[in-house]
Amino acid sequence: MAWTFLILAGLFEMFGVAMISKLHKDKSWKPVALLILGFGASFLFLSIAMESLPMGTAYAVWTGIGASGGAIIGMLFFNESKDWKRILFIAMVLGAAVGLKLVS
Repeated sequence: MAWTFLILAGLFEMFGVAMISKLHKDKSWKPVALLILGFGASFLFLSIAMESLPMGTAYAVWTGIGASGGAIIGMLFFNESKDWKRILFIAMVLGAAVGLKLVS
């Protein structure tokens, strides 16, 4: 169950990062509220996951999901570069997160 909470934490981290980008385009209260909600939920689920997962593993997977997910969201919704090298390194980050799950 801890891994489910950790994945949820990473997904909410991605959502929070997307709301930062949205806030730059739309200076209203809605992106701010969603940003706070996204990061709040992310930290809550990370905290729950860390009750049974080692801190180093949980933090590495959480940041990996957030960083690679943020890059993917940028490519899909914010017209960022889709260069094959960028995609390769995102895949490497995700592969490392899966590797940590396999050895934990």
